Amino acid sequence: METLIMVGQLLLGLSILVGLHELGHLLTAKMFGMRVEKFSIGFPPKIAGFQWGETEYSIGAIPLGGFVKISGMVDESMDTEQMSSEPQPWEFRSKPAWQRLIVMLGGIIVNVITGIIIFVVLVYQNGETFYSRDQVIQNGIVAYEYGEAIGFKTGDKVLDINGEPYQGINDLTSGSALLSENGYYTVDRDGEQIKIEIPRGFINTFDSEEAFSKFVQIRFPFEVGAVEKGSGAESAGIKPGDKILAVNNQPIKYFDEMQSALRPLVGKTAQVVRQNEAGIDTLAIGVTDEARIGIAVQTLLEPTRRQYGFGEAISKGTSRAFGVVIVNARA
Repeated sequence: METLIMVGQLLLGLSILVGLHELGHLLTAKMFGMRVEKFSIGFPPKIAGFQWGETEYSIGAIPLGGFVKISGMVDESMDTEQMSSEPQPWEFRSKPAWQRLIVMLGGIIVNVITGIIIFVVLVYQNGETFYSRDQVIQNGIVAYEYGEAIGFKTGDKVLDINGEPYQGINDLTSGSALLSENGYYTVDRDGEQIKIEIPRGFINTFDSEEAFSKFVQIRFPFEVGAVEKGSGAESAGIKPGDKILAVNNQPIKYFDEMQSALRPLVGKTAQVVRQNEAGIDTLAIGVTDEARIGIAVQTLLEPTRRQYGFGEAISKGTSRAFGVVIVNARA
């Protein structure tokens, strides 16, 4: 049943998107006085429809697309019979090139507008949750594969982007940052300010959600959130809420520091300094082949939450929508 519901939701979402796209073609065609013969959501056979003015509106039985039939335009059916007659004033082919171009782009324009509206509504209703610039500067970042490739190091504190302050860590991968000419990040590395240049075409690196996870992320202090049953941590007596202070005499404050401390200890026993309500003690815990001791962590860094007024939501939502478009277009 759940599968059927998911399929139904997918088809409904697809039908809405297609309907809005085709509506863009219909509205722009009618705006320029073109005759629209048919507007359909879904492909034939027709299961329902009605005639309104010169246009037949219908719903097709195959919910995998849709179409608009404009007089004087060769559509997917390749019906060229009408093309043998003289162009009529209401036909697509008789209109100026700029009008025909707008009609062709009408569907994309409506989809973009719909996307902007969705982002604006989401920003207005939900606001934003993010790790702020101040939190990044206080805690620093963890540099992963793509971050290290352009010069970031774990512990760097990002001060600005292209010489300007930013709002949150997600701005480091925004379209405005990655597409800027001669772009760069300024970081504080052990008290020294360093300029990290953004390579030309670097935006093409971010072609998937996984790619973003390989760039940089904020460092976060943590405590034990859960303990795996049957794990070394459970056997040693670690409980949710405990804090890890050190591993084999290496001080631990951030989660990435614990990961780094455990990697060389695969298959060995780690001396883990634990703090809880009873005090501080040292536990011997075996490290698995995945460099883990059997705990899930809970971040102690609270993200910043911000609500926006409607005017701010329009600006922020539009910027975010175009950022998504730019990143996906270049990627």
